Amino acid sequence: MIKVCHMTNVHGAEDVRIFHKECVSLAKAGYDVYLVERGESYEKNGVHIVGVGEIPAGRIKRMTKGAKTVYQKALEIDADIYHFHDPELLPYGLKLKSKGKKVIFDSHECYTLQIRIKPYLPAFAASLVSALYEFYERYALKKIDAVIFPATMNGVNPFEGLCRRSCIISNAVTLEEFNSYYEPDTVKKENQICCVGRLTEARGITVDILAAKKANATLTLAGTFSPSAYGDAVRDMTEYDCVDYRGQLNRSEVAALLAESQIGMAVYLRRGQYGKTDAFAVKMYEYMAMGLPIIFNKSDKPSPLLEPVPMGIAVDENNIDEVADAIRYLLDHPEEARRMGENGRRAVQEKWNWSVEEKKLLELYQDILKE
Repeated sequence: MIKVCHMTNVHGAEDVRIFHKECVSLAKAGYDVYLVERGESYEKNGVHIVGVGEIPAGRIKRMTKGAKTVYQKALEIDADIYHFHDPELLPYGLKLKSKGKKVIFDSHECYTLQIRIKPYLPAFAASLVSALYEFYERYALKKIDAVIFPATMNGVNPFEGLCRRSCIISNAVTLEEFNSYYEPDTVKKENQICCVGRLTEARGITVDILAAKKANATLTLAGTFSPSAYGDAVRDMTEYDCVDYRGQLNRSEVAALLAESQIGMAVYLRRGQYGKTDAFAVKMYEYMAMGLPIIFNKSDKPSPLLEPVPMGIAVDENNIDEVADAIRYLLDHPEEARRMGENGRRAVQEKWNWSVEEKKLLELYQDILKE
């Protein structure tokens, strides 16, 4: 049996893309799958989760001590294929390759762009770090077996030609995860809209709060504020009284929250990679799976499948009145909102679901193993 080891020092335990999608799919396909991550060790869904305890909270220690700890534990597993998910693991990917292992880098974001909008880096430093990272990433990609990215950018695979193999595997939803919670006739909470996931300024949380307040709606937030100082600043806003903050929820709690909400919010600011990728945010696929109409950016690029039958309202994220008007329109027109939600759910059932992406992952592994 082929032994596979996934590695992460950044993502939380049982990350949706890493564990619930990729690792579980590989285990079902007959691979002997290990996942080295923070926390405890246990077995779940055919995956051997190998915990390394607590990863240091500080950014520098996480990138150095945390990454090294994950690598050392992964090396003990002696897998045939190593699949890592964080940019600071690139040097260890090269070490594994030098030991004769097959190595895959799963780049969840375009880090060369995302580094430029890190709030803790001054503009000049961010540009310098981004350039240095891009140089090293290109060097490393030439030596490993494959790189995975969630979407094309402006119609182009950003890693095409930089690595032996480059594969687009999107963040499409696992329908089975939400089907038991989807009930089209469920009575929604009055005027409740929601936003789930990582809560940052670039992901439009400030815009959501200002627009929800203006639209007289309750904005239910689920996730972790990043950085924590941003969360403190948000709580000091006078408009924050429209927020129902649920904290970090597990997967079933997220599905239950979406089931009770009337609208899903995904109004990203056009910074870094946002607005440049030819795919929706993870949360949008989840909203669609639960039949929610969505308020999203005009810069997003929906599939032609949805152009004749929209699944929400596209807005200018810089116009709070426009966002608020979109919220109020969907709340005041429930039948039209329901039709939009049905359009989105039909789209994920037919196209944007993990069963489609899973095939790409398995084909990539089979191709790598042929060498």
